[in-house]
Order: sequence, then C-alpha cells, then structure tokens
Amino acid sequence: MSQTNSWPSFESKMREQGCSDAAVSAFKRNYNQLVAGVTGLVPEADIDAVSSLPRLDGMEEAPAHAVKNILAKSAVLKLNGGLGTSMGLEKAKSLLEVKDGKTFVDLIAEQVEHMRAAFDRKVLFILMNSFSTSDDTRAFLADKHADLLSEPYIELMQNSSPKVDAATLGPASYPENPEQEWCPPGHGDIYSALLGSGMMDRLLADGVEYLFVSNSDNLGATLDTTLLHYFVTSGAPFMMEVCERTGADKKGGHLCRRKADGKLMLRESAMCPDGDKAAFEDISLHKFFNTNNLWVNLPALKEALAASGGSMELPMIRNKKTVNPRDASSEPVFQLETAMGSAIECFDGAGAIVVPRSRFAPVKTCGDLFVLRSDVYMIAEDATIQASVPNAPAPLVKLDDKHYKLVDMMEALVEAPPSMVDCSSLTVTGAVKFSAGVVLKGDVQIEGPGVLPAGVYTGDVKVAAPENADSVPAALVAAI
Repeated sequence: MSQTNSWPSFESKMREQGCSDAAVSAFKRNYNQLVAGVTGLVPEADIDAVSSLPRLDGMEEAPAHAVKNILAKSAVLKLNGGLGTSMGLEKAKSLLEVKDGKTFVDLIAEQVEHMRAAFDRKVLFILMNSFSTSDDTRAFLADKHADLLSEPYIELMQNSSPKVDAATLGPASYPENPEQEWCPPGHGDIYSALLGSGMMDRLLADGVEYLFVSNSDNLGATLDTTLLHYFVTSGAPFMMEVCERTGADKKGGHLCRRKADGKLMLRESAMCPDGDKAAFEDISLHKFFNTNNLWVNLPALKEALAASGGSMELPMIRNKKTVNPRDASSEPVFQLETAMGSAIECFDGAGAIVVPRSRFAPVKTCGDLFVLRSDVYMIAEDATIQASVPNAPAPLVKLDDKHYKLVDMMEALVEAPPSMVDCSSLTVTGAVKFSAGVVLKGDVQIEGPGVLPAGVYTGDVKVAAPENADSVPAALVAAI
C-alpha cells in the first residue's frame, strides 16, 4: 500500500473525538515529522558537552519567609498516566504498594499534606492522569484521600493521539475495539494538556507562576524549597534536575549544548548516529542525565506556546507496535510521542542543576521494587523515601527475568523482603524463594531453584531444591 499524507483524515478523527486545538496542533507537528522522514539524529559535531553546572549540594537553605511567599505561587504536578505493563500491572502504576502497606499515591498525598502543614500554605497538587489511569486513581483517592479528590486542580487529563497505520501512514483502524486506535502521546503532552484544558490559564488567574513536575514513581522527587527558591531567583523559564552519569547510565540519554544556538538540549540514544556511539557513552565527556524532575515558569510557558502556534516544538519519538498490543499478529502501527524534558531546548535561558541521586529513585523494574521494599530505604516523617544509611549507595540488583519480571511473580517468591542495608550487589539466577529473616551482605550471587532459609549470606550461594513441593509456590515448583 502507498504512503501519503493523510492529515485531513487524522484531523477529522481527532475533532470527532473532541480533542482540543492544542492536542490537534501537537499531533499535527509530530505527524508532519513522520511523513517528512525526520530522523532526529544529532551528530557529535553539532553539540558541545556540558562540563559544569550549579549544584544543589552546598546551597544555603532558602529563608523561611521567602519560601512561604513563593509556595503561595507554586503547584506540584505528578505524571500519573502509566499502567506499569512492563511489570505486569493492569491499573495505575502509582497504586502499587511500595513500602509498609503504602502506595505511591499514599506517599505523594502524605508528602503534600506534610508540606502544607509545615509551611502553612496550601500548595496546589495536580495528578496528570491518562484515560487508562483516571478511573482507578479517582476511586482510590475517594477511598483513601477524599479531601484531595475534592480539590479543583486534582486532575489534568492527558490527551489521546490516534495510532498511525505503519503501511499507509493513515489512521489505524481496529473495528473489533475502536479504543485500540488511540494511544497516549507521551509525557511531552503535558504542555498541550495544560493549554488545551484551560488549566494553565486558571492557574495563572489564581496567581500560580511556578510548577514542579515529576514522575509519580519517583519518590525522591519532592518539592524541595531550596531548589524552588533557586529556580525563582535565577529567573530561568525552565529548569531541569540532572544527575551525574555512571557506567550504569552510559546507554541512556545525556544533556548537551547545541552549537547552532547555544541552547541546552537532550540527546537520547536513538538520536545518536552509529559513528558517535563511543562519544555518546563517554561519561567523562557527557556527564549529566535528565531525572525528569522539571521546574516550569508558567507565564514563560504560555508565551512559548503562543509563539509556536499552540504546541511546543519537541522532537518526535516514533514507537512501532501493533494496533492491539496483546495481539502480535494485528496490524503494525506507529505511536507518536514526545518527552517533556525535551522542552529545555524551547526556552532561551533554560537551566539545569545537578542534584543528588536521592532525588532520582524511580521504580521501573521489579528489581527496583525489591530494593525499595527492603531495609535499604525507610519512610521519613515527611513521607519521603530516604536511605536508611545516609549517602550510602543502593545495592545493584539483577533478578532473573524468567521468574521475577512481573510483580505477582516476584511476590510469590518473596515471603518477606531481605535485609540489604549491608549489601553491595545481588544477582539471582533461577527461581529462589526468599524466606523471612534473610540477611544479605556484600556482593551476593544466588543460584536456584530452591528456597533460601533465614540466615546471613554473602558471596556465592547455591540454593538446594526443596524436598516438599507442597510447601513452595507453584512458580518455584514449575522451575524445579
């Protein structure tokens, strides 16, 4: 089948769906990039490395009186559109129990309540939900945090974008379930959603000028008042929190500066030509990565959106999938997305600041969750997740994906989280049932299948297969 520019068909479909002008404009920009064959490649020759940046560590604490005044003009927004399908979840990822019986949403809500009490200011709180997470999240809030659900800004709805037929570049069709013809447009949609929903104008009318944005699964991302004060006094329209790259981060994107106009920008792995991979992965050259903790000046954002026709000029991300993600034989489609951090290149004077790793603690895998539930971390009085031993690095954990990739699989094999406060690394091969009372120290490699009884372990550990299969989970029995 031939490929043609089918924009009129997409526009008609989006209008019939009730999409806002801002959502239509953003998708049109992405679609035009797709049709034009834009690669988005950024050669090493076109950028300069960022060698130094301001650091949060060592900054003086913001004066209390200044903080109170700024907080009255601030709002916190958590991205809550993901389902956590890579971990086997079928509802909002933020509703997953992460520690001591509390979910991400519980801890976020408690953080907001603590901050409001500490500064005697009702900082506005917003959840950016998607069509996949809104109902579950609202039901949870109604049950556990009804006071938040009644607040006027509690929900910003992410837009939906039509999937693109990979063969024709026309609108994808799936009559068996038309909902499968739509997808989330990535968290770069936040800017169009704020504009198209009218929320940005309402916030500005209520005197809100500063917005702190982060992922709901990053419990290290709190409204730090020193950072807030620094952002406001710097006069920057946009600020990104970055961390220093380590060897474990070399495959991920990095911050750089574009030679053409001197603006900061993000270069992701897909944007790097093959010949520049060595430079891309050189952490001594490209030192910083994006945490997705962002600070936005709302008047500056409104001005930028107006100047660009109602949608930010963000690089398009093309994801190839099938129209029904659970049916590999269904028609191939493109899902067009953008990333919100890419907006750093859309602002003159945008800045970045280096923050400790403690502000970047996302839960992307069951290995992350395994560590978070252990005694490596604790819930502090302000409901933040903190290291039990201050400044101690978290252990590197690699669990066998065959047996621990999904949350229900992992939970079937963990009677109680092990003690890992003195553990440097953990590698698990095979199905290993962790009994209550397990203590791991140093570098530990455990080989199963079998049951790991209570005790202290270090180094190489070979687990014996259980004699009584009735006493172990079915997942372990199947692996033996």
